[in-house]
Amino acid sequence: QVQLVESGGGLVQAGGSLRLTCVAAGNFFDYYALAWYRQGPGKQRELVARIATTHTTNYTDSVKGRFTISRDNAKKAGYLQMNFLKPEDTGVYYCNANRGGILYWGQGTQVTVSP
Repeated sequence: QVQLVESGGGLVQAGGSLRLTCVAAGNFFDYYALAWYRQGPGKQRELVARIATTHTTNYTDSVKGRFTISRDNAKKAGYLQMNFLKPEDTGVYYCNANRGGILYWGQGTQVTVSP
């Protein structure tokens, strides 16, 4: 089992940057694919970025070129560097760990981008 805790959210002006961190407790962290999801006001939760155990990355189109996902297996941590933030990036950001279809979620961290 894996427990995930996110941090790094906050209020930032459009054009600014934030770095989200997801720290995991549990074993075999490097066996899990990691992802960041977000849920904006009145919207469904959506996949933002994903990093596989091989460190291959994927991004939703709206964040390509602005966000970077990474992981440090030695620290059991995942990161989401968010640059050039836009108001539409506002939402609760969730860390997700996936191994063979078994999913674990963090509690989420709020990101608010003001115009």
